[in-house]
Amino acid sequence: MATTIEAAGPDLIDARDIAAILLAAGGSRRFGADDKLLAPLAGEPLALHAARRIVELAPGRRIAVCRDGDGQLARRLAALDFEIVVNPAPEAGLSQSLACGIAEAARGSETAALIALADMPFVGVAHLRRLLARFDAADAPVVASTDGSTAMPPALFARSLFGALQEGKGDRGAKTLLADAALVAAGDGELADIDRPEDLES
Repeated sequence: MATTIEAAGPDLIDARDIAAILLAAGGSRRFGADDKLLAPLAGEPLALHAARRIVELAPGRRIAVCRDGDGQLARRLAALDFEIVVNPAPEAGLSQSLACGIAEAARGSETAALIALADMPFVGVAHLRRLLARFDAADAPVVASTDGSTAMPPALFARSLFGALQEGKGDRGAKTLLADAALVAAGDGELADIDRPEDLES
């Protein structure tokens, strides 16, 4: 069973040695007809909040998985120097987006991949850095966030797990791998996601 751990690993991985993957191809079915990732939050599209924290982290690569390569969201992310990867079948669930992003990350030489969700706008860069501080390729190859009750993204995965990350189905994504993750607690409300219009108001 996963346990919450805050201590740093023996060798802190440098942000330049990771590929940060922002999953931004969701269907927003519970949000209604509008694209929730473009919904305004504090003056800019929802997805850009998570994107800017990744930019602040300064990873070796920034990858965004989008529904199309020339839409408004993709253009905004490309302007932040994200490599845009198109998910040809977003209806297949989160695992399809994850597989697309990891396949692109695998083309590089980075040691690990950080998986973040575009509908989680409140995660701070300090929390992302704590994930990196806990990572150890041998002893803690999976490091996930926790709100105190469950393991969830953002999460960091060693390169040795890239193959397994491409084998998931539906919306389960990396859930099986997260079961054995080292956990880093996030601040109150930091891991909240946006599913419905009323979530933006609250």
